[in-house]
Amino acid sequence: MPLIDLPLAELFRYQGRNPRPADHDAYWAAALRELDGTDPRPELRPATVVQSSRVECFELWFTGVGGARIFAKYLRPKSAPGTRHPAVLQFHGYSGHSGDWLDKFGWPAEGFCYAAMDCRGQGGRSEDNGQVKGTTLRGHIVRGLDDPDPARLHFRQIFLDTAQLARVLMSFAEVDPARVGCFGASQGGALSLACAALEPRLRRCAPVFPFLSDYQRTWEMDQAREAYEELRLYFRAFDPRHEREEAVFTKLGYIDVQHLAPRIQAEVLMFTGLMDTICLPSTQFAAYNKITSMKDVVIYPDFVHESLPGQIDRTFNFMRGL
Repeated sequence: MPLIDLPLAELFRYQGRNPRPADHDAYWAAALRELDGTDPRPELRPATVVQSSRVECFELWFTGVGGARIFAKYLRPKSAPGTRHPAVLQFHGYSGHSGDWLDKFGWPAEGFCYAAMDCRGQGGRSEDNGQVKGTTLRGHIVRGLDDPDPARLHFRQIFLDTAQLARVLMSFAEVDPARVGCFGASQGGALSLACAALEPRLRRCAPVFPFLSDYQRTWEMDQAREAYEELRLYFRAFDPRHEREEAVFTKLGYIDVQHLAPRIQAEVLMFTGLMDTICLPSTQFAAYNKITSMKDVVIYPDFVHESLPGQIDRTFNFMRGL
């Protein structure tokens, strides 16, 4: 089998390259305290775009840290009052959005409540109301990187939005808070890991080739392109001789999902293509190898950063175990 990264046996031993900030635990403890003090003020508005005799569709709005209003599509089965359902959260890829309504109908038809969130400032409807010092370049990985306060890193806020969404769903009368899971691909895979790390009540997590892991490894392997291109552009424009390289990667460690992975208590099912040059397999395994809860990984030897045959069906069956 051709290799673009480490051999499979070494992937299962790889522990990552990107530094972990010394105050990482305190950083996220403070972030969660801020989230605890943020009233989500959830609002459900009946969706008018699509209608169904069996599925109820809502525009869900809630407040994230910093006061931003976050949007998610929320679908639930039409059922008798008092019935409690398992729930699933879905997170989308970088710069995308929550997608169409109809492709989500299979979940409520099977008895799930289902929420798909738009990440703030990306392709959907969620607000991006953050202000930081320094460049935002054109990407969210580096947004806030030049601000003296690492709490202004943009992905910190998005990670917290995922946990806030989970909390909101768990508060709904129709949702069984003991049976909630999450999944997503690429950025959505990273956000699934972050959500499970920051909301320990989640039971299952199914990340697909997760993004936002082991930034320094991506740089050293000359793969700072495509979704990671902003890393290369940042250095070229703002640190052309890499005088601040160590500080930059250490700061990125706050929003590196490999360092959040040990917090996960949910059962994890990860999907990885071994020919992925966008999210290198080693960067994915840097996070996977730090998960201490029950876990498994489904390997696709010949696949890149693309649709993986059978992945959606297997994720569905995995979530049925909630």
